[in-house]
Amino acid sequence: MGAGAVATFWTVSVLLVMVPGADWAYAISAGLRDRSVLPAVGGLVIGYVALTAVVAGGVAALVTGTPGLLTGLTVLGSVYLIWLGAATLARPAVPGVGAADETSGSWVARMVTGTGVSGLNPKALLLFVALLPQFTDPDGGWPLAAQIGTLGLVHTASCGVIYLGVGVLARRVLGARPAAARMVTRVSGAAMVVIGAVLLIGRLL
Repeated sequence: MGAGAVATFWTVSVLLVMVPGADWAYAISAGLRDRSVLPAVGGLVIGYVALTAVVAGGVAALVTGTPGLLTGLTVLGSVYLIWLGAATLARPAVPGVGAADETSGSWVARMVTGTGVSGLNPKALLLFVALLPQFTDPDGGWPLAAQIGTLGLVHTASCGVIYLGVGVLARRVLGARPAAARMVTRVSGAAMVVIGAVLLIGRLL
């Protein structure tokens, strides 16, 4: 696997990350609700590192080759997204509210939530399974698992930078506009519900 293949993959990766989805919705919500977006984005990054390890370890082949296991993962991830989106709709973020009474434990809770958003997203798993192997070189000097791991970490780095920017930008643009912040948060929550519902219906039908 040469530098050209990595650069090409990075370009594709950035374009994919720029498409809004559940990760965007969670980063925006965290940017409006929390004092720092780092725990939320850190959780998203941890989720993608876990997916990278799964794909590099070959576990993904077992998951995709076992319909029952894949269905269970899809249902779990979809229900989680729907639940998180519904909670966001019920409690739309208002800039600055709740920041003063944050506790150290809340950092862990937000990281765990972010890890679930990315790590339990079956769409992300299938994307990794379909995309990463296309940029590897079976005849290259690196083991295939190392190549997939490297590409996965490149994608994870792109996610971290872009989602951090999304969260910070949401705070700066909407921080002084509570009404607009509530509307954007509700849209983000609705997006998570819709994404989860589409994934769930698509798997069960």
